Amino acid sequence: MKKQFIFFPNRPFSRSILNKIAWSSIGFTMAITSCSQGQQPLQGQADSLFLPGDSAAVQVIQQDGTSTKKIKLAILLDTSGSMDGLIEQAKNQLWKIVNQLAKAKDKDGNDPTIEIALYHYGNDGNSVLDGYVQKISGFTSELDEISEQLFALRTNGGSEYCGTVIQKSIQELAWSSNPEDLQLIFIAGNEGFNQGTISYEAACGLAAQKNVFVNTIFCGDFNQGINMNWQSGAMITKGKYMNINSDAQVVHINSPYDAQINQLNVQLNNTYITYGRLAEVKKEKQVKQDENAESLGSANMAKRVLSKGGKAYYNYSWDLVDASTKTDFNFKDIKKENLPKEMQGLTETEQLKYIEAKKQERISIQKQIGELGKKRAEFVALEKAKLSGENQLDDAIIKAIVAQAKSKAYTFE
Repeated sequence: MKKQFIFFPNRPFSRSILNKIAWSSIGFTMAITSCSQGQQPLQGQADSLFLPGDSAAVQVIQQDGTSTKKIKLAILLDTSGSMDGLIEQAKNQLWKIVNQLAKAKDKDGNDPTIEIALYHYGNDGNSVLDGYVQKISGFTSELDEISEQLFALRTNGGSEYCGTVIQKSIQELAWSSNPEDLQLIFIAGNEGFNQGTISYEAACGLAAQKNVFVNTIFCGDFNQGINMNWQSGAMITKGKYMNINSDAQVVHINSPYDAQINQLNVQLNNTYITYGRLAEVKKEKQVKQDENAESLGSANMAKRVLSKGGKAYYNYSWDLVDASTKTDFNFKDIKKENLPKEMQGLTETEQLKYIEAKKQERISIQKQIGELGKKRAEFVALEKAKLSGENQLDDAIIKAIVAQAKSKAYTFE
């Protein structure tokens, strides 16, 4: 049985507050911590439990070990005319990066929530009024959205203003005020870091104030990137400066386990229970991103399936199995017409049993995927040791994530 804890703030709770805490029937516990004076509740916490004048923040910890600690990662890609190789690497390596993030544990041994945002800059197709910068996706844990947008990116001329895109990402995204959350920007490009009307010093200074690491990835020679201020930008936030060859061909290592992993994906997809107005659109998007991953080879598809079988892949907005794990989920709020046809004729008790059965089926499939994933990782590690090659986007991002996670007491399984 999982341990459950309640932490009380430094001052006593009034009985009226305690009476407002409803314990969920789907297996959640509430861990109550105190906020600093005047601090707003963190995004995703249960605001409805607060009364005027009370400074208690409620942090939800699920019984499955998932905490409200977050890893927030914003990827800023140069999509000017010379960056086709960078986009290709991003498409190929998204799921490898996600799989690394899924290994993270906070200092209490819990799984943090993973959220990714995406910007592109330096593209003449973007508005000059926005400095040729566009926010493609805000922070989301529904990672099919990120995959879809990566596959839609196209290069087009461009003026690359690094300071502008960093500042916009800091001002527009929902960064956390919790100092224990790991927050990262990765910006990749190949032109001078100091171009544009917004200085990179000012933009990176804002990032530092928000407790965000800015990691810079120069697509070219290491020393050239230093001369073009890419290292200088990273140093402002104690981030990491790296260089990659964005034109290097992406190498996927096939394994004897890929076919079996990919076959399990078919079973896994059958555990999703669509609900809501956009359910069919979202489900089609999941299938399309399966197809996109598979178009890059069976090894890349296997990486995506490992992500889907892991701890960083959730679809709360359209899948009842995932939605039922949220603290604010109330099955009674879902209209009958927004349920799948196979559930509409069932009683509420039967409907809840149906969701639980699909949940248990998914857990079983994910366990099989995880076991095959371990065997695959061992095989790939041995094969990779035989190869020699230049750093690519995934190598740069993963190295920085692991290094900076240590500063927040995160570890990786």
